[in-house]
Amino acid sequence: MRPPARTVARTTRAALVLAVTAGLAVAVPTTAQAQLPDRAPVQASQVPDSATATGKNAVAEKPYMGWSSWSLQTTSYPGVNTRGNYSYLTEANVNKQTDALASKLKKYGYEYVNIDAGWWRGWDWTPEFDEFGRQKTNTERFPSGMKAVADRIHSKGLKAGIYLPVGLEKEGYGEGKLKIWNTDDCTTGDIVYSDLRTTNGWDSSYKIDFTKPCAQKYVDSQARLIADWGYDFLKLDGVGPGSFKSGDNYDNRTDVAAWQKAIKSTGRPIHLEISWSLDINYAKDWKATSNGWRVDTDVECYCNTLVSWENSVEDRWRDTPGWTRYAGPGGWNDLDAINVGNADMSGLTKAERQSYMTLWAVAKSPLYSGDDLTKLDDYGLSLMTNRDVLKINQQPGKPAKPVTSVGDEQVWASENPDGSYTVALFNQGDSPSPVTADWQALGFTGQASVRDVWNHESLGRHKDGITQAVPAHGSRLFTVTPQGPGLKTDAYEAESPDNVLTGSASVADCDECSGTKKVGNLYVGGKVQFTDVVVKKAGRYLVKVAYTSGDPRSIGVSANGKAPVATAFPATGGWSAVDSISVPVTLKAGSNTVTFDSGEGYSPDIDKIDVPRI
Repeated sequence: MRPPARTVARTTRAALVLAVTAGLAVAVPTTAQAQLPDRAPVQASQVPDSATATGKNAVAEKPYMGWSSWSLQTTSYPGVNTRGNYSYLTEANVNKQTDALASKLKKYGYEYVNIDAGWWRGWDWTPEFDEFGRQKTNTERFPSGMKAVADRIHSKGLKAGIYLPVGLEKEGYGEGKLKIWNTDDCTTGDIVYSDLRTTNGWDSSYKIDFTKPCAQKYVDSQARLIADWGYDFLKLDGVGPGSFKSGDNYDNRTDVAAWQKAIKSTGRPIHLEISWSLDINYAKDWKATSNGWRVDTDVECYCNTLVSWENSVEDRWRDTPGWTRYAGPGGWNDLDAINVGNADMSGLTKAERQSYMTLWAVAKSPLYSGDDLTKLDDYGLSLMTNRDVLKINQQPGKPAKPVTSVGDEQVWASENPDGSYTVALFNQGDSPSPVTADWQALGFTGQASVRDVWNHESLGRHKDGITQAVPAHGSRLFTVTPQGPGLKTDAYEAESPDNVLTGSASVADCDECSGTKKVGNLYVGGKVQFTDVVVKKAGRYLVKVAYTSGDPRSIGVSANGKAPVATAFPATGGWSAVDSISVPVTLKAGSNTVTFDSGEGYSPDIDKIDVPRI
């Protein structure tokens, strides 16, 4: 019901096999139309249930916390990768970070030490494989072997994580003659497509054909290996649809399901995290078969710091909202590493570091540092160990999502189990600005008590909302406890025959929408005008707009013929997925028109509006 949206070029992780020098930028479609050929989806009922949290010790009951090696492997910060690109990854360095995690962060809930790409590769990135086509430890990097490293991590009361790319790596193919472990006559040639088609985000692997009986056996052998070594976590990387690849060759849904099955067969509770920039159109598959999924590209800048604000940290405010509905016990939206611990290495201002940590916390992303934990500064340590902020991330409840978005100012919120709200104010602009959290957008009116979470300070009671000065790229984080009544509203359906549709706008079916209808095709002049919106008194109203959108889009909003104000609408999780955001509209007493105008661009589909009764 909508034309294709723009494509975007984004910096990804460096091509691991083809080069070891720079990140890869690729443009890919981002709309619901950019889907794979028809193919039976992986259903939750077809795979084991290890992705579902069933008790207090279940895998991924809460977002995991820990440390990962990849950020330090990618940086050109002086003194880190002293033997060339990605050379930071060594047993000695992992041991240092293990000790630092245990001494500084373990008591706050950080527990995973995750070894990323390269543990089976030499300094020149040449890989090593065993006689069964499985990745083999590079003893220059890890002279004691991977089991000994995991044992040492466990001795500190921590959990050990390891990394693999999806598919059968080309160098592990062995001309198709290598035997698959624990089989009588299966070989590497028996598990891939005969044309040796490639897969994963770098085309570094041959695609496994899971219609062949030996294919699952190979994945079982890899899972058995890492389980026997004692690993508690696996990052499976380069997974598609995603990793800036689409099409049948890059559909790794069956790979992920095979990994889940293989992990269950080991009897060891291994957390399965898949990466990167996963296609949201298959979010239900990722949720059914894994414990977490990277929603975006790498957060690292591949430069002389760990990250930069402009490179991809700021992108998360745009790319995360559509995924919110899929997160919960057993599987979480992974925003990537939190590199906020050291000012010099992070490349961020104090305000940016706090916003970074705030978003990850309220979005209930896993919290794993990519910093050198031996060199955390006082401010960075305070960000990573604020117990109230960590509680927001770890407590039950839905992740926060945007409730208002005006210009560079955003308010994200979520309701907590006790009836309070987590409310984050963000200023993404390049200069200081006031940001207002309006109680109407949270669904109540009147008074509320407000607590400043970062500063552990009560701000007293506030009527109707709270406005705070927020620095450039800055944030504030509150717990808001309503004292007033719930907000009453009047609903107006977009598809009502009383409304006026202009240009391309048309009514469409929508199962999740109110009344199972919506108005779509709002592009290049398409409009929907609500013609009889009645309020008792004149004033500024926060109108709650229910809509669908497969990607972030904007639309002009106006009342009574005034000039439209362009308003950003986050992605909802797909064109059939409904979410809402509140937009400010000035109305007169009596009957009003409210218009949504696509202008020169492409806009979300509109389901209905709810107008406060005040």
